[in-house]
Amino acid sequence: MSSTYAEQRAKELQLLTRETLRELPEVCYDFITAIDSTTQPLTRYAYVSDLKLFFSFLRDELPKFAGRSPRDFAPDDLARVTSRDIYMYLDFLGLYVRDDVEITNADLGKMRKLSSLRSFYKFLYKNGYIDADPAALVDMPKRHSKPIIRLEIDEVARMLDLVESGEMLSERQKSYNAHTKVRDLAILTLFLGTGIRVSELVGINIGDIDFSINGFIVTRKGGNQAILYFPDEVAEVLQDYLKQRREMTPQPGHEDALFLSLQNKRISVRAVQMMVKKYATQAAPLKKHLSPHKLRSTFGTNLYHETGDIYLVADVLGHSDVNTTRKHYAAMSDDRRRLAAKSVRLREDSPSESIDEE
Repeated sequence: MSSTYAEQRAKELQLLTRETLRELPEVCYDFITAIDSTTQPLTRYAYVSDLKLFFSFLRDELPKFAGRSPRDFAPDDLARVTSRDIYMYLDFLGLYVRDDVEITNADLGKMRKLSSLRSFYKFLYKNGYIDADPAALVDMPKRHSKPIIRLEIDEVARMLDLVESGEMLSERQKSYNAHTKVRDLAILTLFLGTGIRVSELVGINIGDIDFSINGFIVTRKGGNQAILYFPDEVAEVLQDYLKQRREMTPQPGHEDALFLSLQNKRISVRAVQMMVKKYATQAAPLKKHLSPHKLRSTFGTNLYHETGDIYLVADVLGHSDVNTTRKHYAAMSDDRRRLAAKSVRLREDSPSESIDEE
């Protein structure tokens, strides 16, 4: 039996994690082994990647560890790291250079990397490798809430029209669009009609779709499977794409994939991100950094406006905690509150009407 995309991706991440661990202190292997049963492969790979960056910082930026290979760090060295060192690390993350490329981290990136470090040092302290936990003394950066960026109805229509017509695209983009517009329209419609994550979308197999119920199986965060349902409009676009898909000859190992690249391989997350940006930038030029997640936000916003049910939105979007959904979408309740305030009259005649009568 062939493995699913999620299973293949998990194996890739497992190999990448092992490769990275070879560059890190042995205690990092103990840490990853300890959290194996409670975390997903992507989480473990993110942890070792963050730890690799942290040990590089210690070696390159702190004189007391100058020239020390990350692999050679012992528990005694880790005990010498102070909370001040970690605050310096957070400052370093704001802007640093790797391979002649400037890399920046906003508050969210710093929060994630500090979270990795906190988990690591908590493990060290709990298991007696160190006598104190300096990471516990470091405050988490404050995350500034940002307004939800989403496409308006006219922007959605303009983007879908653009895919079909190819207008406003460069000549090079038009040449690609001629071959991919049916696929691209199916992908964009699926985002806007179901709120699916990009990682879930690229993992869909042809056999996962059932048009008798207008639904398909996705593997969500955490490895759980769920059925997402789609409206008839999405079904029509998917069926149009499937006619084209059945005429394609996939590369070996990619026969089951629903969405294929121009190389006839399962389309990658990066390729989908670039495709969305290409069309969305033209359709909504004033909205920067449009991504598949913004299309997901567009769906979530529309669903919340239509139903007012935050629990339904959380369930469909696959949020494990409704507070995550509430944090992102509850602000839209302000629109309803304002509407309610305008609808209530304390007197039969409003002040403006009284003035007109006078």
